[in-house]
Amino acid sequence: MQEIELKFLVPESRLKGLMRQTHVKSSQVTQLAAHYYDTPDQQLAQAGIGLRIRKEGDTWVQTIKAGGDGIAARLEHNAVLDNEQVQTMLDNNELMPDLTIYEDTPIAAALTDFKLKKLAKTLTRLYITDVERTTRLLTESNEDETDNCIEMAYDQGEIIHGTDDSLRKAIQEIEFELVSGDLDFLFTTAKTWCKRYKLCLSTVTKAENGSLLINGQNHSPAVNANLSQLQIDKDSSAPAFIRVVVHNCLLQILPNSSAIVAGSIDDDHILQLRIGIDRLRTALKAFAEFSDEINPEWLPILKQTASLLSDYYQLAYINTQIEPELQACGAPAVDWTTDIEDIKITPINTLQANDFQITLLELIAFTMSDPSIEPQTDQLARDKLTKVLSKQYKKCLKTNKKADEVSVTELMSDDVEVSTNTPDNDQPEIELLNQLRDLRHISEFSTSLLSKKKAKKQTKRWLKRLIKAQKALEQLNDDNQYQQFYELKSKTDANALYGAGWFTAILTDDQSHIDARLAKFADSSTFW
Repeated sequence: MQEIELKFLVPESRLKGLMRQTHVKSSQVTQLAAHYYDTPDQQLAQAGIGLRIRKEGDTWVQTIKAGGDGIAARLEHNAVLDNEQVQTMLDNNELMPDLTIYEDTPIAAALTDFKLKKLAKTLTRLYITDVERTTRLLTESNEDETDNCIEMAYDQGEIIHGTDDSLRKAIQEIEFELVSGDLDFLFTTAKTWCKRYKLCLSTVTKAENGSLLINGQNHSPAVNANLSQLQIDKDSSAPAFIRVVVHNCLLQILPNSSAIVAGSIDDDHILQLRIGIDRLRTALKAFAEFSDEINPEWLPILKQTASLLSDYYQLAYINTQIEPELQACGAPAVDWTTDIEDIKITPINTLQANDFQITLLELIAFTMSDPSIEPQTDQLARDKLTKVLSKQYKKCLKTNKKADEVSVTELMSDDVEVSTNTPDNDQPEIELLNQLRDLRHISEFSTSLLSKKKAKKQTKRWLKRLIKAQKALEQLNDDNQYQQFYELKSKTDANALYGAGWFTAILTDDQSHIDARLAKFADSSTFW
């Protein structure tokens, strides 16, 4: 069976109000004591599989979970165990799961990479969860006299290390699981609760939290874009294509967002989240005509979120990466902690905003909706992609030519001073950078549909040259930004003059490198 659920973290400021809504007369409170199993090197966790034996009230249940068809969907198999046998195993400290029950079940496909007999011999109990679960049912009647039903479950407790019970991790989360009825009811309900209690989506399972505990980590590593997960059929319709693309972007966005709302201030989480949002913004703009279900309100919210993340990331990166590098070269130390602390909107504040969380919910709902009911379901994605790519490619070439003309004009003028101000989006270099970035993302989304087998090398070479040109311009933009930070900082801290001069020197060397990269890109034959 497949469970469809949404999980959220609960902010402390809204906990009391939430508790009043969960602890009502119709709610039930259950103590859940679960034992989680894996190999010592956590092979199941690496495959996205969770395996547990849990006491649910008076009943012992063995459960295995694996990846499902959508972001909010997971495969799940539950088997009720014999209480006496479980108690005997517990008394002898021999409680272990029985893997033979999965041989002829839908979950078997998730275990095909494992030899069950060998796996059973290597399993060990890694951690335990001790949770108080409060549940209530939320229902709504449909016009056809059937009921929509959601189980809301609020969990509070802790995860305990399997061999050292002094190591513990607190759990405080709320889940909404679709029991029956329409998927829309799940998302509508979740949005209502999200707005009321400022809930934040989390993709971190109890199994993942347990793995973090035994590995001595607070958060999982940052998640990069993974184009190998972009599974698109050659004959995919336009509505189906955009759903797969958005899904792929969310696979990068949601884990990084989950880490940040859980307290991570790691530069990599912020960077990869921002990249994921940039990829998503590109997709929604470039493929806006592929679906009638795309909400135009998503783009401005995503743009604002990315901008706020960038403001924080730049200062944090200077403090953690650039400063040590400059000091290793003999630069005097510059303290940026006050500047970072003075930023009023931090990454966690940014992501806790209701409009961003609601947007994430709507995007997940969009990816799980049926593309076949859209008017454009008879239009093949590949027939529309060539036009999108050609239009974006021509824009890049035109802007590149405009940037060349500006450079020549500046060189010919004796009166032009070298500007050290941060370029704005009206300048050709920044316009070109944004266009190249969009072209890269569009191309990566499209290659599996448009690239012919005989032209794989050509496609790979073209993409490589595009990415090199984009990264060269990106580095110029970043260096210019950092120069400005140090220039401004030098007004209150003379030590920052070293950094300002350092980046000014770098900027003078960047242009010839960029020109070479852009020339190679412009001379390459396209793959579509």
